[in-house]
Amino acid sequence: MTAAQGGMTLIKSVFKGERLHNIMQAMESIGVYGMTVWEVKGHGRQKGHIEHYRGLEVTVNLLPKVIMEIVAPDEDVDRIVDEIVKAARTGDIGDGKIFLLPVTEAVRIRTDDRGVGAI
Repeated sequence: MTAAQGGMTLIKSVFKGERLHNIMQAMESIGVYGMTVWEVKGHGRQKGHIEHYRGLEVTVNLLPKVIMEIVAPDEDVDRIVDEIVKAARTGDIGDGKIFLLPVTEAVRIRTDDRGVGAI
């Protein structure tokens, strides 16, 4: 990576699936289109919940969540994180988490572009 390319960060957010549409709209509104999204199951401090199924109480330990990953130039990270928080927050337990990880390199396979130009 050259100094002209700048640094990159992987923004990994885990949140309630019903917030996905809001978050995607927020990303589009600030010009962020490249992302990877998948459905997962997990839990944090809330540790699941109790449901009733055919008259029985069933403890559901793993809750449905969505993970969204965005690789962004370092100078865009705060703005992206702020928009994700605004779009994902309900104020309830289980709203999610955001993790920021340094990215040492990115390569666009089609063109072999590298660094920020590849994202």
